Amino acid sequence: MSTGASEARVGSLVCVGVGMTLGSHLGPLARNQIETADVVFTAMSDGIAEQWLSRMHADVRSLQSLYREGKSRRQTYREMVDTMLAEVRAGRKVCGAFYGHPGVFAWPAHKAIEQARGEGFDAHMEPGISAADCLYADLGIDPGRRGCQHYEASQLLIYRRRIDPGAYLVLWQVGVAGDRSLARFSTGPAYRQILVDVLARDYPLEHEVIVYRAPTSPLRRANVTRIPLGGLADHPVEQEDTVVLPPSRPLVPDRAIRARLAALDARGSRRLALVPGSDRAV
Repeated sequence: MSTGASEARVGSLVCVGVGMTLGSHLGPLARNQIETADVVFTAMSDGIAEQWLSRMHADVRSLQSLYREGKSRRQTYREMVDTMLAEVRAGRKVCGAFYGHPGVFAWPAHKAIEQARGEGFDAHMEPGISAADCLYADLGIDPGRRGCQHYEASQLLIYRRRIDPGAYLVLWQVGVAGDRSLARFSTGPAYRQILVDVLARDYPLEHEVIVYRAPTSPLRRANVTRIPLGGLADHPVEQEDTVVLPPSRPLVPDRAIRARLAALDARGSRRLALVPGSDRAV
């Protein structure tokens, strides 16, 4: 049942992002939501980050304990949603604090907000600095220059997707590529070899790929390793690593579309020439 804002129930939920680098990326709005909540649930990258967050609030509860090797992440995510919503239904102001951006590879945050709103509670999301934002800065990539495609690695394997080698290709969760059970924390070289085989349809095996990991401490730098695509299967890749394939071919002009655009430009120029004083500088 969905209700209007004036009929919203007492409990509330906000999911915020604390960024990737400990302490450096937390914005004032997210900090305020954490400090003024009744209870804060966390899904952070490590225990140190959770301890840091505990200094801002007396009741911080980790959701990380719900993970377990061999347990489907779908079940873990549902339990995270249920855990947060139980406090919302109890009339409490709940904050879910997620590392990075709370809406990027964070199904529980999206689902919890959707479900809370469906039950008549006030719920929203505040953005944070994601691994993608760090990647653009650390690798000097402007996604507006050549374009940028983002795929989850297992999804790229399981479904037929169209890759444009003229743009950047960013692959997430390569460390668990091919895990259809959603119950593993890593897969091995044999699974990554299948990923290499799929990518080899569009890229030469000698094409350089970048294995990237954003820094989680202000005292560390980004982890950047450059290897040929053919060596990706045997290269150690953790769940936190992201794989980037720079463009392998130049952009191909679409001459037919260019001709149509040129015709429109010429038509507009002729109309402008007919307007009195149109040649004056503005």
